[in-house]
Amino acid sequence: MPQRRVLPLTPIGEEPRLRADAVRNRARLLAAAARLADEHGVEHLTMDAVASAAEVGKGTVFRRFGDRIGLLQALLDHVEERFQSGFLEGEPPLGPGATARERLGAFGPAALRHDAAHRELYLAAEGKPERRYLTPSLRVRHTHLAMLLRSAGVQATGGDPELLAHTLLSFVDSALTAHLTSQRGLPLERLEAGWTDLVDRLIG
Repeated sequence: MPQRRVLPLTPIGEEPRLRADAVRNRARLLAAAARLADEHGVEHLTMDAVASAAEVGKGTVFRRFGDRIGLLQALLDHVEERFQSGFLEGEPPLGPGATARERLGAFGPAALRHDAAHRELYLAAEGKPERRYLTPSLRVRHTHLAMLLRSAGVQATGGDPELLAHTLLSFVDSALTAHLTSQRGLPLERLEAGWTDLVDRLIG
């Protein structure tokens, strides 16, 4: 069976290639962080707690991840890779084998349900506004949607795939969907229908 390939998701400032011992240490720290998040919730996840759980100095955690947001984004990478593999190489209509329009239609509902399942982590990992748009997971999603919009022919009607991809991403923004579902009481099915309507309007 061929090895699965996904686009690399690397925390900001992380070196792209790590020594074998560094890879093991990073995996150990992430395993400790994931266990703490599952047991106590993401809001209680601190650099001190991870260092203690992994039995290393706090400085080791800071050197590996930079700060708490960097740690959370590294955890998010593992979660995002599963979703990413679905739209990059999974079954149609989300993955290859369907038309660009069909894949655009499938992306929103899949993203909404995936993010809802991991909302606490997504919201905690966003960080400052100027930093959130540089996160690897968001860049991968934007690149994918811009590619589908080009394939769907939006440029033929004067559309800008790069900007329209941001429009689509804003619809599945974790903070917005948390507000709509938790505070406004809207069901995910209504948001999914709204995504379909938005795609139809963009594609024409």
